[in-house]
Amino acid sequence: MRFGFALAFFLLLSCSVFAQAKSGAERQLKRSTLQDSLVRLSKKFVNHELEPERYNANYQFIKTLVSALKEPRSFDLSFDSLSAISIQTSPDKQFRIFSWHIMNDDGSYRFYGSIQLNTADGKLKLFPLLDYSALIKHPEDTTCTPDTWYGAQYYQIIPVNTSSKQVYYTLLGWKGSSSKSTKKVIDILYFKDGNAYFGLPVFTGKTHDQEEKRIVFEYSRQVSMHLNFIPDQQKIVFDHLVPMDTKSKEDFSKYVPDMTFDGFQLSNGLWKFQENLTLNNVPSKMDEYYNDPKKLTNNPSIKKNNSSK
Repeated sequence: MRFGFALAFFLLLSCSVFAQAKSGAERQLKRSTLQDSLVRLSKKFVNHELEPERYNANYQFIKTLVSALKEPRSFDLSFDSLSAISIQTSPDKQFRIFSWHIMNDDGSYRFYGSIQLNTADGKLKLFPLLDYSALIKHPEDTTCTPDTWYGAQYYQIIPVNTSSKQVYYTLLGWKGSSSKSTKKVIDILYFKDGNAYFGLPVFTGKTHDQEEKRIVFEYSRQVSMHLNFIPDQQKIVFDHLVPMDTKSKEDFSKYVPDMTFDGFQLSNGLWKFQENLTLNNVPSKMDEYYNDPKKLTNNPSIKKNNSSK
């Protein structure tokens, strides 16, 4: 059933633009009504204690979001009252990404999202994102398309200009995993020939193998991990993760920060790995929202899962 909802989302977001409202007043009323519905439905897919009801609310939310985005010049709509999902606009105003998650009763997650381009004529152009995570076995070396997306809830977009004067976008995201572990992701988004792609071999030095297309961190759900961008240093910094003991080296649900930091330094369009960084004031205000799924929601199913630990 979850895949059916995801497929329906993909099809709904691929629909054509419907006719404009007859007047400015009608259009404003319609936008207000749609946003009120989005807020109500988002609270339901976050808070309802029954998983089928969360997915039903999500399906209605998707249809309503499509209707809102089909409004003329919808890129200018802020959706500022819609706090249950992440809406990140690229610093160059070329696009924005909507992303959110639904929590399953077993503590796992499914992610939903869409890229909206800022078109010159104000018409709607979307890349709906279909979570394909379960079928991606090696995310670090996999290029993804919108319909094979390595789902995440993004909280920052960092534009990067390459030596060839092309632009790609580095995305920082939270990616809930299971009842025992969670993940964070550094992904790459770029546009080519009218299409969107995720994953680009721009991360160097973290392993002794080839350059990686994205970076995935997995660690214990009982701890927080900092993953932040420092603009004035052009550097992504993050906690160094280690297993709790030598027996847990292959069990990422037992990885925790060791109070040291590593990072990626931007240099000539590449992210170069650096170890043992000396940093001050690394945590950001975004960490309180994205470090721990328990802080994202009052979902009774989360309380139920946590009480059993």
